[in-house]
Amino acid sequence: QVQLVESGGGLVQAGGSLRLSCAASGRTASMYGMGWFRQAPGKERQFVAAISSFGVSTYYADSVRGRFTISRDNAKNTVYLQMNSLKPEDTAVYYCAAQQIRRALGSNLTTGDFDSWGQGTQVTVSS
Repeated sequence: QVQLVESGGGLVQAGGSLRLSCAASGRTASMYGMGWFRQAPGKERQFVAAISSFGVSTYYADSVRGRFTISRDNAKNTVYLQMNSLKPEDTAVYYCAAQQIRRALGSNLTTGDFDSWGQGTQVTVSS
């Protein structure tokens, strides 16, 4: 099993930036694609971004494309989400996820496409 721990969340004004990190431990050699999801109060968890095993391919939800950037450092077993031009509607708990079975990646992934999850980190964007 893989353990994921997110960090970097916080309170930021609209237009600001945050960088989220997700550190993986355990059976990291079995990780394939990784992703970020978010969940606002009263809403379902939704896909934000994903990255392939070696970082060659990235995928984004339409709502964040052009503002968010996902990256990974396999030597550090860490995936990042750089969030720029933040909006109040980006407010949510952000979750890191890892695939331990190789599956296709795309821009419409669901929670069922990932096998391991972190505990989440709160991002709040004030207007």
